[in-house]
Amino acid sequence: MAGEWQAIPFERLLAEPVRNGIYKPKGFHGRGAKIVNMGELFAHPRLRAVPMKRVELSKSETERFMLAEGDLIFARRSLTAEGAGKCSVVLDIDEPTTFESSIIRARPDRLKADPLYLYYFFNSAAGFHSLDTIRRQVAVAGITGSDLSRLEIPIPSLPEQRTIAHILGTLDDKFELNRRMNETLEAMARALFKSWFVDFDPVRAKVEGRAPGLPKRLADLFPDSFEDSELGEIPKGWEVGTLADFASLNPESWSKQTRPEIIKYVDLSNTKWGHIEAVTGYAQQDAPSRAQRVLRQDDTIVGTVRPGNGSYAFISVDGLTGSTGFAVLRPRRTEYAQFIYLAATIAENIEALAHLADGGAYPAVRPEVVIATQVVRPSDQVLERFSMLNGSFFARMAENELESRNLVALRDSLLPKLISGELRVKDAEKIVEPA
Repeated sequence: MAGEWQAIPFERLLAEPVRNGIYKPKGFHGRGAKIVNMGELFAHPRLRAVPMKRVELSKSETERFMLAEGDLIFARRSLTAEGAGKCSVVLDIDEPTTFESSIIRARPDRLKADPLYLYYFFNSAAGFHSLDTIRRQVAVAGITGSDLSRLEIPIPSLPEQRTIAHILGTLDDKFELNRRMNETLEAMARALFKSWFVDFDPVRAKVEGRAPGLPKRLADLFPDSFEDSELGEIPKGWEVGTLADFASLNPESWSKQTRPEIIKYVDLSNTKWGHIEAVTGYAQQDAPSRAQRVLRQDDTIVGTVRPGNGSYAFISVDGLTGSTGFAVLRPRRTEYAQFIYLAATIAENIEALAHLADGGAYPAVRPEVVIATQVVRPSDQVLERFSMLNGSFFARMAENELESRNLVALRDSLLPKLISGELRVKDAEKIVEPA
């Protein structure tokens, strides 16, 4: 148990001394090795081979500043105190990859310490407290490699480290699998939307004398010619409308005076921008003093402050609320729900909102601008079939999100108990087995 674990200086668990990342002038950027910036460190706690910027390195720099699987990387400085010392672990490397000067690399000696165990330690309450003892606040918060090296880490036996890492890693693996699955499902939904309502593929196929590639009953719902409109060519008989044709705007709001109870609060700031996996991301908190938006299942929310960030989500459960910093689009009919979400959040429309925003440091648009977004209006029969085809995608994404939230809650409850030794690994394994 924890009382039997030896506390060892971090530097004694490493294969080599910690190292700060590399700084290169602008002329060396845009080619060469991948480089991990602070964005990747914060966005990917368990860093895999994701797209990154590039930098050209000399042979000597390549030898000294490469990352390897199992490396720990720490934020050397941050605008927020809690960000300094943020720890990620490198899981996959698909090509030479380096790291920027605001990052510290630590390479564990695998004969002494399991990298994933150390990663989970630094992301536990005990690890946060340990890092807090070395954070320095000047213009920005920061830590130094020398202070990091001297931190004492509670270390169980290597087999026990690996078991703890495996238990927690299994939960994170399932969470990441759900995230990737949701990305795939969302991509499929967006591809269908683009095919039918942007590129008009079924109509174009008919015009060109090709088979639309759809069942006959479905293909018959699409026109066989185009006509001019203010949006350019659109299928004959379809119209140009706005999102207001399909949705009502901000239908409900309330304040602390009218609804003082505990609420479930949508928090897009802690989710990945622009993904349906943000759907049910929420934090439990006291009702705030300012007016709030009441959200319902099938609502689409679109951020109105700095809209170029592309903050939006599809709401899959009732009982949520959130700030007035986004427009709520509530479908006038159930079968409009997925169409509204996908039409409001295609890249072209999000970019258009960004161009319309004003306000200096915090550019914003009025919610009325969001719902006035022009869209093509197909027949209700086409929309009904579109809703039927996409319904299974959206339902599966909501199920995955719910499961992911439960996995995160389980991991977060086990993490401090395993790292402190309060919970034996055998007991933890029994808890995790059904997950």
